[in-house]
Amino acid sequence: MKCFFVSDLHGKIDRYEKLIERIKIERPALLFVGGDILPNFNSLIENEYDDFILDYLIPKFKELKIELKKYYPKIYIIFGNDDPKEEEEKLLKGEKFGIWEYLHNKKTVFNGYAFYGYANVPPTPFLLKDWERYDVSRYVDPGCVGPTEGARSVNETEDIKFATIAKDLALLVGEDKLDKAVFLFHSPPYKSNLDRAALDDVFIDHVPADVHVGSIAIQRFIKEKQPLLTLHGHIHESSRITGSWKDKIDKTLMFSAAIEPPELAIVVFDLEELDLASRLIT
Repeated sequence: MKCFFVSDLHGKIDRYEKLIERIKIERPALLFVGGDILPNFNSLIENEYDDFILDYLIPKFKELKIELKKYYPKIYIIFGNDDPKEEEEKLLKGEKFGIWEYLHNKKTVFNGYAFYGYANVPPTPFLLKDWERYDVSRYVDPGCVGPTEGARSVNETEDIKFATIAKDLALLVGEDKLDKAVFLFHSPPYKSNLDRAALDDVFIDHVPADVHVGSIAIQRFIKEKQPLLTLHGHIHESSRITGSWKDKIDKTLMFSAAIEPPELAIVVFDLEELDLASRLIT
C-alpha cells in the first residue's frame, strides 16, 4: 500500500503540479497532506486564482479523480498555521465531493490502520493564531506571541486561555491502542531532527533563542503512546540543518515533508515496510 506524504506547499502551483504528475505516474493508494496548503496569509497571492481552494484545488483534484478512476488515492488533509481557519468550510466542501477527507481532530480507519489528524502548533512569532495552542502550559518562548494575542480569521468558541495541545491529544485518542496508528501533524515534536530552526546566534533580550521549536506535548505523546508512524511539517529548514528528514522515538518512526522552497519533497512509504521509506525531491 504505497503512500505519499507532502506538507507546506504554501499555494505554490508548481509544487501542486509536480505532485499531481507524480501521483499519475506512481499511483499511491494514500496521500497525506500535512498543512500550510494555501498561499501565505500575509502575502499577495502569487497565482491567477482568486479563491485557491474553490478555483484551483477542488477542480484540479476533481479532474485527477476523473482521470485515475479507481486508482485515485484516498487523501487525508489538514491545515497548518499559515492557513486561515475561515477557509475550513471550503475544505469540507471538497470532502463532500469525495476528493479528500479533512482529518483535523478526527480519527478514521482504513485497511486495518487508524489515521488521526491534528493541525495545531505551539505559539510562534507570527500573528495568525487560528491554529496555535499553548503547548503543555501557558509558557510562551521569548520572541513568540501567545494564542490569546495576535489575529484570528474566525471567532473562537473555545476558551483559548486554558486550551493546550496536550489536552487536545488526550481527548483525541482516549484509550485507543495505537500500534497501527498514523498521526498527521503539522508541528514536529520538540528536540528532534524535524524541529530544528535557523535560530543559531539569535538572542532575545540577551537570552539565546531555543533552536528547537517543535511541540513538547507531541514529543511526550509519541513517547508515551508509541503510535506506528507520525508525519510532520512546519519547519522548512530542519532537514538541511540536521541532515535528516526522519527520526525515531523508541518504536515510533517520524517523517517530515517540510523543505525549503522552491523544491517539493514527497515522502514515499509503505505502511508494511516503513524502514524502506524514501524522500523524493523534485
